[in-house]
Amino acid sequence: MDSTQLLLGDLAHGRSGDKGNHANIAVIAYTKAGFVWLREHLTADRVQGYFATLKPSRVVRYEAPNLLALNFVLHDVLAGGASRSLRTDTQGKTLALALLRMPISVDPGLRVRRGEDA
Repeated sequence: MDSTQLLLGDLAHGRSGDKGNHANIAVIAYTKAGFVWLREHLTADRVQGYFATLKPSRVVRYEAPNLLALNFVLHDVLAGGASRSLRTDTQGKTLALALLRMPISVDPGLRVRRGEDA
């Protein structure tokens, strides 16, 4: 079957923040079908690979199915955190936007927008 090329942001929206030297990224699907895709394809390993340049020591994924969401904790990615880091984004606020720019391949019939779920 052919696949459709999208950005993760076509399937979900996100929020991110920090706790010390760690960042968290919540990815919230627009549809139930989108959440099923996220659950199957957006693994901790995939997120760790996507952010490899930030050198996370580990990435842990938590599921919140009642919210159609996944939350990722990226350990040791903020170069010391807000009060110690010289990075532009010392609190990880832009990490969700960065993750939503990830290219993904989905089945052409996947319902990705609100109001498309049956």
